[in-house]
Amino acid sequence: MRLDLYFARKFLTLFAGILGVFFLLMTLIDLVEQISRFSARGVAFGDIVELTLLNAPKGLYDILPLVMILTTISLFLGLARSSELVVVRASGRSALRSLVSPLIVAALIGVMAVAVFNPIVAATSKRYETLFENYISGSAQAFSISSEGLWLRQGDQNGQSVIRASRVDSGGTVFFNVTFLNYHSSGGPSSRIEARAARLTDGAWELTDVKRWQFVSGANPEADAEVLAELRIPSTLTRERIRDSFGMPSTISIWDLPAYIDQLERAGFSARRHTVWMQRELARPLFLVAMVMIASAFTMRHSRFGRTGLAVLTSIMMGFGLYYIRNFAQILGENGQIAISLAAWTPPVASVMLALGLLLHMEDG
Repeated sequence: MRLDLYFARKFLTLFAGILGVFFLLMTLIDLVEQISRFSARGVAFGDIVELTLLNAPKGLYDILPLVMILTTISLFLGLARSSELVVVRASGRSALRSLVSPLIVAALIGVMAVAVFNPIVAATSKRYETLFENYISGSAQAFSISSEGLWLRQGDQNGQSVIRASRVDSGGTVFFNVTFLNYHSSGGPSSRIEARAARLTDGAWELTDVKRWQFVSGANPEADAEVLAELRIPSTLTRERIRDSFGMPSTISIWDLPAYIDQLERAGFSARRHTVWMQRELARPLFLVAMVMIASAFTMRHSRFGRTGLAVLTSIMMGFGLYYIRNFAQILGENGQIAISLAAWTPPVASVMLALGLLLHMEDG
């Protein structure tokens, strides 16, 4: 037990150190990129730093498999150089038994990443996208789904508009039972529009069966209301922008995803992308465990055997290969070409089985 705790502590220390190094490097690189992007737009340096820090958690979350591989390589190469691994093997402890504590730590890190770090990444990513859009275009588009229906927001220099629809067609371009609340640039309401349907085209909304109320000081909006068969309203929204607004499941906490998927399906949208993402996140701890096993299969040996550089390179390349296979399976699952459970769980399970085969082969040798 004491030896297991020793391995677990070393693994956790190395993981924290490597993660901290990547955080500094990624933050500095992203800061330079954000400065070059926004300095000419008059964005203050403090706001650029805020954007950089908001974008950092997502970057760290994406490279967790690489950090796991590098941590495992550092652990076992260090144990090999100090001959600690030789002593452990000479005492009769097998390679698989020596891996138990690092694997438990990796699994716990994966669980904590999904349960705790995932909501943090979702919140910071959503805030980053809002600020980024505001600094780029001077306005912020928003999209949300609730039990009352779909809510959108569009705006330009002339004012803002809040749009609510009860549902949408399968193509994502026709909205039904739509309400437009328009606001002046000063903040006060200017008009309200209700329509039976609204079709989003290039640069405009085409409304049918419309009733419009104008909010003018001293006037009765209902008495002056207009009833129109059709009405065209300019818009900065497009179908792609709306789809991208709700098509980023990484901006939704894993705890909120089940309810969001249910609301998305009831609103008429396909929630397959979000379902694949949720299952993929649930499988993340298993994939991190697989990364530890892959890296240990090539580095759990004495340094005197030579070819250490080749072993390190092979483990990193195999880790990258499995990572891209996992992403490819996710794309296939989102497109409906394979089942959701197959897209999310097959790559981690296959990675574990492959790593286990390599470890058993090494142990027999």
